[in-house]
Amino acid sequence: MKFTPCCIPDVVLIEPRLFGDQRGFFMETYQQKVFAEHGIAAQFVQDNHSGSRRATLRGLHYQIRQPQGKLVRVIAGEIFDVAVDLRRSSPTFGQWVGEILSAENKRQLWVPPGFAHGFYVLSEWAEVVYKASDFYAPQWERTLLWNDPAVGIEWPLLDGLELLISEKDRAGLPLAQAETYP
Repeated sequence: MKFTPCCIPDVVLIEPRLFGDQRGFFMETYQQKVFAEHGIAAQFVQDNHSGSRRATLRGLHYQIRQPQGKLVRVIAGEIFDVAVDLRRSSPTFGQWVGEILSAENKRQLWVPPGFAHGFYVLSEWAEVVYKASDFYAPQWERTLLWNDPAVGIEWPLLDGLELLISEKDRAGLPLAQAETYP
């Protein structure tokens, strides 16, 4: 596997080695020892799987307690995946990283604890699977406003399509009002 730190170095783009022949392909998506050798020593406790229609935006979610690291990949379709640094002590606080993840490119994104996470669906349909380093705790879940100008995410919104977003996500708080990490 190839591990490439993003412009926020704690967020890592992971590209698997693909072994293919006339039957199809094989790839390893996670191996604890290899990930630890590249600075990702998370112990995963939960796997999640979501399916979404084109122009769906999910996020930006985080948990103020029990923060989750997420290892994100797409098994059908294509998304624009985003992580926002919410660690006040970090030199990259309030900055974001965005990567295209797809079933075709087979890339994964490591989003460490302390970040808000979300994605926008570019294909007709997308299925996203991710490993989480802590359990979902709805009482601690928070939502950062997806279009906060102070963060300035450059979402590749599809022209002519209505944004599909939940009321909870639409009501996210701007960075200046959001609960963040130390």
